[in-house]
Amino acid sequence: MTDKKFGNRFKACRERLGLTQEELAARTGLSVQYISYVERGKRFPRYDNMVLLLNELKISADEVFCDVVDKSMEHRASYLSEKLFALPSDEKENILDLCELLIQQAEKRNTKGD
Repeated sequence: MTDKKFGNRFKACRERLGLTQEELAARTGLSVQYISYVERGKRFPRYDNMVLLLNELKISADEVFCDVVDKSMEHRASYLSEKLFALPSDEKENILDLCELLIQQAEKRNTKGD
């Protein structure tokens, strides 16, 4: 996720609550300029400021970072795919068989609760 995309999501959450940058700044103790920088993607909040902002906006981190996990998983799958296809055919088959077995087991576990 780009800082700009994060900033846009962050701004939308603030606006959804009907808060101005000035009001959010007053509630968090952060400067209006800092809030503006975050919303425009010019600055990414430190952990402590992130927690302050998320709490004040009454949102969870996953609302703001929802696509980060997906992209990370895509990147990992792509990386593993490259590594897999660089192996000899017999090794590929063994690994794919094992993956298929693990997926089947996971599906069984996940359907038991339904």
